[in-house]
Amino acid sequence: MPSNQPLILFYTTFFGKPVDISAIPACAVPVEWTNDRRRLAEAAAVVFHLPDYREIGDARKYTGQTWVAWSMENPQNYPRAAAPGFMRHFDLTMTHESGSDIWTPYLQEASWWEAIRNSAIPSKTESAPVVRFQSASIDLSGRGAFAAELAGHIGVDSYGRYRPTRQIEGPDLGSRTKIETIGRYHFCLALENSIAPDYVTEKIFDPLCAGSVPVYLGAPNVGEFVPANSYIDATAFGTPAELAAYLRHLLETPQAYEAYFAWRSQPLPGPLASRLALLETPAKCRLAERIHQRLQQGQGLSAGRPTLPFGGLSFLRTRLRRWRKAHRRR
Repeated sequence: MPSNQPLILFYTTFFGKPVDISAIPACAVPVEWTNDRRRLAEAAAVVFHLPDYREIGDARKYTGQTWVAWSMENPQNYPRAAAPGFMRHFDLTMTHESGSDIWTPYLQEASWWEAIRNSAIPSKTESAPVVRFQSASIDLSGRGAFAAELAGHIGVDSYGRYRPTRQIEGPDLGSRTKIETIGRYHFCLALENSIAPDYVTEKIFDPLCAGSVPVYLGAPNVGEFVPANSYIDATAFGTPAELAAYLRHLLETPQAYEAYFAWRSQPLPGPLASRLALLETPAKCRLAERIHQRLQQGQGLSAGRPTLPFGGLSFLRTRLRRWRKAHRRR
């Protein structure tokens, strides 16, 4: 393998599916990507998707190899990502947290924001003013109780696999249909499954794209990820009943409601624009650049016997799990 073209291996799947190597964009630095575990010994860097931690236990680490912990999930949902004894085995982090070595947020790129600013706001045609999409039952934020109480004071249509009250009408084209559906409502509940700084997901970006006003419950620093006055902070109200009263006020006062779309006709805030500039280079390419830097600093593969960082018992359990999975497919 040429030293100027390091091999980066995705050792685990991404939520059970192989990482799509072909979808990785071309990078400014030469790099080879693979998800073939048989090439572990020649990989300059090995990427592990932490939510798929059950696949990690049989990995051998070679001297000078860079191990990367990859996750866009809140560590509250996957405690191993916050466990020092587990995380000490990794040399770099690639997560949604702003202090990560390779920052990988849900934040959309500049072209996405520009497209929204140039798009029309859809007509609000649904009788209920509020919409909610939820498919997972994870609830470390209290969103279930919050949404249920709010629905007692104002109309809420719920879609998704988790306790729906409405179904998609006509063909479901995935994200496109979801955005079109949200756009028919005045407000969209943007409720994170857990609350932590920087954990700002598609929950708030989908309604911004759709032309609906997000009602957000989640990261305390969400204001760093979206324009001011583009969303309603659910925590600014003492109770869901008070929030419902405010939403009804906006419905009765079109000028006040439309003020939540004023950001579309203004330049993006400077701090947000600076963050978007960083994201012009895709996260995986920023990872490749980081690996090149480490190689230039002499932090590369060298002779030495590989180790089993997670121990022999974990190795055997993981291999047994792989064997059982392979035989179930036959």
